[in-house]
Amino acid sequence: MTQVGEGQEAEETAPPVMTFGAPTAGELLAERYELVEHINNDSAGRLVWRGVDVVLRRPVAVVLRYPGGDSATEMLQAAVAASRVIHPNLVGVYDAIDEADRAYVVREWVDGQSLRELVTADGPLDPARATTIGNAVASALAAVHATGMVHGNVHPGTVMISDDGRVVLADARTDGDDSQENDVRAVGGLLYYALTGHWPHGEAPLRGATAGHGRAAIPDAVRDASGAIAAPRQVRAGVPAYLDDLTMDLLDTEIAPPSSDVLSAELSRLDVPADDHYLEPTGPLRFTAEPGEEPSPLAASGGRKVALGIAGLLAVALVGLLVGISVLSGDDKKGPGTGQAGSPSSSAPATDGSTPAAAPARKLNIADVRIIDPDSRDRAEVRNAEKVMDGDEDKGWETQTYNAANFSNFKRGMGVWIDLGAPHNVKSVQAVLSATGVTAQLLTGTQEFPPTSAGDKDLVASYLKTPIGQPYEKHDGTKMIFDGFDPEQKYQYLLFWITELPKKDSGSGYKVGVQEITVTGS
Repeated sequence: MTQVGEGQEAEETAPPVMTFGAPTAGELLAERYELVEHINNDSAGRLVWRGVDVVLRRPVAVVLRYPGGDSATEMLQAAVAASRVIHPNLVGVYDAIDEADRAYVVREWVDGQSLRELVTADGPLDPARATTIGNAVASALAAVHATGMVHGNVHPGTVMISDDGRVVLADARTDGDDSQENDVRAVGGLLYYALTGHWPHGEAPLRGATAGHGRAAIPDAVRDASGAIAAPRQVRAGVPAYLDDLTMDLLDTEIAPPSSDVLSAELSRLDVPADDHYLEPTGPLRFTAEPGEEPSPLAASGGRKVALGIAGLLAVALVGLLVGISVLSGDDKKGPGTGQAGSPSSSAPATDGSTPAAAPARKLNIADVRIIDPDSRDRAEVRNAEKVMDGDEDKGWETQTYNAANFSNFKRGMGVWIDLGAPHNVKSVQAVLSATGVTAQLLTGTQEFPPTSAGDKDLVASYLKTPIGQPYEKHDGTKMIFDGFDPEQKYQYLLFWITELPKKDSGSGYKVGVQEITVTGS
């Protein structure tokens, strides 16, 4: 598979085959689009093919209806309308052709998977990633709505996440059955699905989903006896209150939803790295604000969120007051520089001129993680990097199976790149592996590079200049601990670089999994 947007060479050895009616592999449509592989059929009766634009030498998706005629009119109209909106979070539409016996739409080929496939395979997403996806979809809808059009087909099957992390919305409809308001509410459904793995719209069909990807493939939301759905925070732990409230507000038909551009702006505000604790969880904007009206601090946080916020602030203030009273009232019972009568205080300033003790080491937050694969063209192994930092050693990222311990003649290694979000004093890095016999080392660098093959090549070349400690050679354990850090230096970017794989238990091939990486420091 190729990266999104990269060209692909067409097969020139065999002449194109021209037929009419049912499509066949190798056929050339409109003297330009060669059909390569039948991917699937969707619930609307359309055939989805992977193809190649032999003129521009790039991969394309061909969505074909056979037979054509009146049944293809809506598909072609939707494609023509979608082609007028150019946005990084919308699938590009290149062509729409009606041949009477059949009709087809040629659009951008996206290497990746749908949101439905992603959640089905890996389970609910972390709140930060769910917010990023919701933000991308809302931004795409804002572009569509700005033209006066409606997308009308927003669901987990039409939201695609490419291998390089780009989120795109595909397959708009123009049958007149939907509204911009429904598009916006659908973002609430996507957030709910991403956070819980359940679809909140009951028996509502997911139109246009590919075969096997429809409503029956997605579990219904958890409901009480009255049919009301459970909030995301009731389904799983760790969902922030402001994201929970925003999702439920979008799904609540008694609350007027915001316009797509307002929703996009709000999700953009919330779309920050998970370890940026400075973000104030004030909840979503007040949806009923008039254009140009500045919501008040209380209204902006939403009615059900204000009481909790004020209560929390009062609780913090009360605890602080009690602590202050306790300290003041105990001054006559404690000597200077003591925490209790006669006991030294660990927080007392040094009075003998000695250097204060270093801050204790703690587990550091990992802001971003990425698989580095500089020598592969298909980029198939760069997925699931987040599993090395999810706290679960039973799940991790793993390489493919190779015929040699050193990967292959053209591949020098693979690695896990870590961004701590900001420079830190680092004490150690621990990598938990799925097997013994791995050769690996830890590297560091001072900058990040684009998530492409070329970017990975530049990253490895730069980071190999600065190893941390000694490498492990065919390590006889499943844990590697690197602690050769300079205490006077701060580090933000690290690379766990694997150059030799262990043999599989089955004895056929070589591979390894990186189950968890933990960084400690201050």
